[in-house]
Amino acid sequence: MSASDAAVHPTAVVHPGARLAPGVRVGPHCVLDEDVAVGPDTVLESHVRLTGRTEIGSGNRLSPFVCIGGDPQDIGYKGEETRIVIGDRNIFREFATVHRATVKEERLTSIGSDNYFMAFSHVAHDCRIGDRTIFLHQGTLGGHVRVGDFATIGALSGTHQFCRIGRFAFIGGGSMITQDVLPFCRVVGQRPTRVLGLNVIGLRRNGFSNARIAALKDMFKIFFFSGFNTTQAVDRIASDCPPSEDRAEILAFIASAKRGIVKKAATEWDAE
Repeated sequence: MSASDAAVHPTAVVHPGARLAPGVRVGPHCVLDEDVAVGPDTVLESHVRLTGRTEIGSGNRLSPFVCIGGDPQDIGYKGEETRIVIGDRNIFREFATVHRATVKEERLTSIGSDNYFMAFSHVAHDCRIGDRTIFLHQGTLGGHVRVGDFATIGALSGTHQFCRIGRFAFIGGGSMITQDVLPFCRVVGQRPTRVLGLNVIGLRRNGFSNARIAALKDMFKIFFFSGFNTTQAVDRIASDCPPSEDRAEILAFIASAKRGIVKKAATEWDAE
């Protein structure tokens, strides 16, 4: 084959209906079903399983024993046609899994671009993942979870179905998330999950200025560490903190919460 063609190892099993773009590499013992589409320059190293209506973009890399497109683990699923759409330049390490959607929302599980899924991480049915997230080993999502851009999901952590993880949030290892996690926030633990404060290190690494971080700290002190209830804290942020895109995002996130917000704070404010 020419360099622009897809290269398929002789031991791989690829359905004739699968669509492979130029530059795709399908390694030993991979299995691809009929409704699979793989974008340019994506590499399936070996023993990768792609099934269902699964669309994968360009420049992705899938390590051995990754499985994408399996039926949702939902007892109400009756074999309806649903799908997965994955963007570009994502990395899926060994045994990572992504499941197809149910019919309960828009029949779609979606993942953006430039994400890193470490070994044994799991994205359940109907989840929506943004861009540039990191899932550490065995970071696990229940169904219908929303994860914003640049979020980090800690190792051995579990997120309850229908929760939301805000942009730039950081979930500590071993945590159990049963409510929404505010954007820019660091949380850790279980029974209860505790707020440690602002994800300062992550924000600095992503170019947030000192002034922007300071403004976020002021809002977080009001919301998490002032002793106000949620309504009082929202009113105080709206009245005392200068208008900004970050303030608007935080207030909109709180207003749209359906499962509540992880709010139990650690004993003291942790600036770092």
